[in-house]
Amino acid sequence: MNTRKILLSVLGILLIIAAGFAAMAIVKSKKTLRPKPEKVIKTVFVDTVKNGNVPIIIPANGNLSAKQRVELYSEVQGVFRKGNKLFKAGQAYKSGETIIRIDASEYAASVQSAKSNLYNLITSIMPDLRLDYPEIYPKWQKYLSDFDMEKSTPALPEMTNEKEKYFISGRGILSNYYDVKNLEQRLSKYRISAPFSGILTEALVTEGTLVRSGQKLGEFINTDVYEMEVAIGKAYSDLLKVGENVELINLNGTKTYTGKVARINGSVDLASQTIRAYIDVSDENLREGMYLEANLDAKQEEDAIEIDRGLLLEDNKIFVVRDTILDIIDVKPVYFSDRKVVLKNVPDGITIVSKPVVGAYAGMLVKVFDESNIKTDE
Repeated sequence: MNTRKILLSVLGILLIIAAGFAAMAIVKSKKTLRPKPEKVIKTVFVDTVKNGNVPIIIPANGNLSAKQRVELYSEVQGVFRKGNKLFKAGQAYKSGETIIRIDASEYAASVQSAKSNLYNLITSIMPDLRLDYPEIYPKWQKYLSDFDMEKSTPALPEMTNEKEKYFISGRGILSNYYDVKNLEQRLSKYRISAPFSGILTEALVTEGTLVRSGQKLGEFINTDVYEMEVAIGKAYSDLLKVGENVELINLNGTKTYTGKVARINGSVDLASQTIRAYIDVSDENLREGMYLEANLDAKQEEDAIEIDRGLLLEDNKIFVVRDTILDIIDVKPVYFSDRKVVLKNVPDGITIVSKPVVGAYAGMLVKVFDESNIKTDE
């Protein structure tokens, strides 16, 4: 009986131990082995440095404005009469053509009256001239013969001696003559003609309205030449020269024009520390107010290279590749544009990273992109 109990106890213990081993085997069988992570080597794009002359191009922009502009004002009062062309914005006029004609019939009558008085006054002295001054009588007789009431009053004959001056002045002829010329000058202000060929850009009155003295009537521009005002940094102001050609590009980048530096302001703007330059440009497709971008050729930077600004690190450093390992070197930036930077002190023949690498650091293992393999596959 005791032997049987001992045997059963041993069997129970063995079963418990076997169950424990079996449980451990089941637990171990559920564990998945994690694969070792493979070491990723990033591919980089590189360029071999070759120093040379890099042109420093200063970008600028601005709006076109007409170089010749006339604001039309009335110096007299009257009714605006209809002309050969409608006084409307966009209307073109040739040089000397009448733009505005104000009714001057009443004033013209007063001018004719004054001219008639002058003619009668000169006529009244002719008998005295024939008797007392026969030597000057012929030229004054010729003046009367050439006097035309429908034309501008001709200049008085030249007075050669003191007696003639005293005689003519004492009869009031000089004062009457200058009164007539003053009236004729004012009469000419009833007609405004185009000082040059161009286009009316603003019309503030219409035919039939009463125009008052000092009233603005419109604006007239010359469409042959436009100018663009640009602001450049004072550091490059001494590099620009009057007469230099400038490339101008429209907002869409579809058309280019050639301009020329016409003027450079001599003072620096205190707020922006810039200097204003003025560029002349001519083209039949240009319009006032158009926005253009200018590329000003400032100078040539010798023994330098140009890279994207995104490749320049803090503290003026860039990435280079040495035997598949990234490294950094110090450089000297000399000019920044919107997208590029010009560098000096970069050794010739060194391999630099040409495109940004995410997460790059010094000592990082990389692989240089080989374009020849892709061309062979293609």
